[in-house]
Amino acid sequence: MTNALRHPALPYVGPFVVFIALLAVMPKLGLEGRVGLALWLVVPAAAIVAWSRGVLEFRPARPWLSIAMGIGVFVIWIAPDTLIPGWRQSVLFQNAIVGAAKSSLAADTLADPWSLALRSVRAILLVPILEELFWRGWLMRWIAEPDFRKLPLGHYESRSFWLVAVLFALEHGSYWDVGLAAGVAYNWWMVKTRRLSDLILAHAVTNASLCAYVVKTGRWEYWL
Repeated sequence: MTNALRHPALPYVGPFVVFIALLAVMPKLGLEGRVGLALWLVVPAAAIVAWSRGVLEFRPARPWLSIAMGIGVFVIWIAPDTLIPGWRQSVLFQNAIVGAAKSSLAADTLADPWSLALRSVRAILLVPILEELFWRGWLMRWIAEPDFRKLPLGHYESRSFWLVAVLFALEHGSYWDVGLAAGVAYNWWMVKTRRLSDLILAHAVTNASLCAYVVKTGRWEYWL
């Protein structure tokens, strides 16, 4: 193994970079819906197994509160569009910078139960791990101290706390408003619990709730 592959940030950053690279590449490959979704699931999962298993633990300190946190973030996520018709149609959420609230999945994919299952598994099992490794496992510490291993998980520093929340919001495009609220909530929960497993659990519950809501209501625009 080369020195580059031994970089201490690799377990936290590598899977996220792989996932984002696929986000850019997959639409250009023209793969059939199920095949593309399966590839988008397997490749980042392999990166997590190869690089990140040494820094992961699945023993949340506050499991029930983490579940409650996840449900709370889900409620925050759908609240503006549920309570205020047309909220997401504002120029604040539909513009050249943040894009538009519409699904990236083709209509035939949305009609295929197996494709919906693959998309849901990715959101529930994969995304919470790779995003929490990156945002709150690494970046929240790295901004405060480039030698991030000197700081414990959940270390609070106002600049890193708010910058990570803003960047997390921008990652979610036209849902940047609820993305910011979610980023603040997740950051706060990391400061409180100081455990990746609590954040992964909360994030997974949010995504599971959102997947169930999307499939039940057909609000596919939530699946950017």
